[in-house]
Amino acid sequence: MNLTTKQKQHLKGLAHGLKPVVMLGGNGLTEGVLAEIDNALSYHELIKVKVASGDRELKNAIVDAIVRETQAEKVQLIGHVLVLFRQSEEMKIALPKAK
Repeated sequence: MNLTTKQKQHLKGLAHGLKPVVMLGGNGLTEGVLAEIDNALSYHELIKVKVASGDRELKNAIVDAIVRETQAEKVQLIGHVLVLFRQSEEMKIALPKAK
């Protein structure tokens, strides 16, 4: 599922007030962290993940791995905070129609 610009803008607005539900620490991206992100996406659909890494290349590699492994859509990345969206069966968040 590719999000349109309008859909991303809508999700950014919804994510503005959210706090990060998963924070990556010194151990980096582990199986447990991926499982927690997957569970949070299944429950919430729209989440924030804090990726604490001083190296920009490493941070981008971690973000790419998270998106690939969870089959989620990257809505935005600001600083160390990643916003992810993955629609669940219940479709809790209604997206604007794609044209």
